[in-house]
Amino acid sequence: MTLSEHKKNIASRQSTSVEGTLEFEGRTYLDGLASDPRTLGWMQGFPPPTNKHITFEGGRYMNFPEIRWSLSHMRELVPTVSVARSDEAGVPLNEPSPADKAAVEALAFTDMNGTSRRLDKALFDTYTDGIMVLHRGSVVFERFFGALERNMPHACFSVTKSYAGTLAAALVHEGVLDERKLISHYLPELRGTAWEDATLRQVMDMQTGLEYSEDEVDEQSSNAIYMRACRTRSRPANYCGPQTSCDFLRTVRKEGEHGEVFSYKSVNTQVMAWVMSRVTGRSFAQLLHERLWAPLGCEDDGYLVVDPAGMSSASGGLYASLRDFARFGELIRREGERNGKQILPASVVADIWFGGDPARFTEKAMPGYSYRNQWWVSHNELGAIEAMGIHGQRLYVAPKAEMVIAKFASHPLASSAISDVIIVPLMLELGRLLGG
Repeated sequence: MTLSEHKKNIASRQSTSVEGTLEFEGRTYLDGLASDPRTLGWMQGFPPPTNKHITFEGGRYMNFPEIRWSLSHMRELVPTVSVARSDEAGVPLNEPSPADKAAVEALAFTDMNGTSRRLDKALFDTYTDGIMVLHRGSVVFERFFGALERNMPHACFSVTKSYAGTLAAALVHEGVLDERKLISHYLPELRGTAWEDATLRQVMDMQTGLEYSEDEVDEQSSNAIYMRACRTRSRPANYCGPQTSCDFLRTVRKEGEHGEVFSYKSVNTQVMAWVMSRVTGRSFAQLLHERLWAPLGCEDDGYLVVDPAGMSSASGGLYASLRDFARFGELIRREGERNGKQILPASVVADIWFGGDPARFTEKAMPGYSYRNQWWVSHNELGAIEAMGIHGQRLYVAPKAEMVIAKFASHPLASSAISDVIIVPLMLELGRLLGG
């Protein structure tokens, strides 16, 4: 089954309902315009009315349509640590010209269902909060929707993994880390767990055999328990589960063999980040600041959700402004170089672009892809690599089109399968427009 055929099967469960709503998997939701958090009045007033008050406790912050406000305001709900902006004034990103903006906004394309669309309407239908398109380093399109503003950090979710994987790959290149060593060499605390005999490289490429379910919906899944330990998901009353991410990691047992097939497990990223911090003596937030935020000239502070032990969630806890998000993509497009300075080794980026072993890639929903250093490698006509997060987060780097797309969203569903019916062909067509 091709990627297009798979997405069409899923999209067949999506239909347009009454005006102002969309239907996904048999359930009706307010559409992207009707669910605008400013219109709905979330968290407005001093204090806001009870029925407009969003809290972390009880999980209301992840309900729809509340999520359209909370993904831009998480620091107001949970403990976080800053990823400080650059002390030096970086080269500012330009404002898109009216001509460029109009050309991109009017882009016509056909989605995987065969429906003719325009980019401007497609952004509402995928619950976009912000989008920026760079071509050869210049901004050709930028728009914000709903609660998101230019200098406001937004949830990156699992795009955080690609930041972490890039840093780990750089540390391997420098000889600070050895990808052949076992995790238990670096973290004796994980002896007796699934990672005792896993190598760092197997963790970096998600090729570990773990007794762990990545289910984003089931509140009893191991993924849900892990997120509660990380404090990226609310804890029920009388919670008695693992108190920290490290507590949870010590409970994970092996299932199957390491190094045989790709198996996406968020906990691998947390282990990888723990190794980085243990060896360098720097927290994940400090590594992000020193190795990316500062040298990139990032304009805004980012932040990371932290657990009760102060450990950052490297698997999905990063929040960044859209412009700084796009800066990271542009750094990757330029093979780690910015303003004549090599921030990341070019060989590290080349290794990501080359991708992982396709024979070990088992995601049937993504035929033709591979996975390397926590990046999704498309091997498509644009040579694109992608960083993806739940509810519609996307960083799309297409070197053959000299293009970067940074997109934040707050889709009602965690899985990207339904929005990808629109977004995947949109990104391809945009690359063809700019690269043609």
